[in-house]
Amino acid sequence: MLHTNLTHILSEKEHAKLLQENENVMVCCGRMGPMCIPVYSVMQEIEPEYKNVKFADMEFDIPDATVIRGLEECASFRGIPFVIYYKNGKVVKATSSIQSKEQVTSILDDHFGK
Repeated sequence: MLHTNLTHILSEKEHAKLLQENENVMVCCGRMGPMCIPVYSVMQEIEPEYKNVKFADMEFDIPDATVIRGLEECASFRGIPFVIYYKNGKVVKATSSIQSKEQVTSILDDHFGK
């Protein structure tokens, strides 16, 4: 399990349930490494400001992470974490590698409002 204060997704079933129960979802799929930790930190910092978004993480190397690793939107990604933004269960944006607070909040504001 990832050492964050975010909601942890541990299976495909939990991933599907999260998308079904929440209109706006941001999932960071990664490891506890130097490119991923800053993204988890941003998510934890801004979570209280974005009450309309469910923030979650998922370990990149677990078998069930194929629900993210296998997305068409991630096919060209070469760096982790894979960050997926969902609206009503559909991918509206996918990014990879380290991201700043400004980059993350810009995407959230563009796709989900504040």
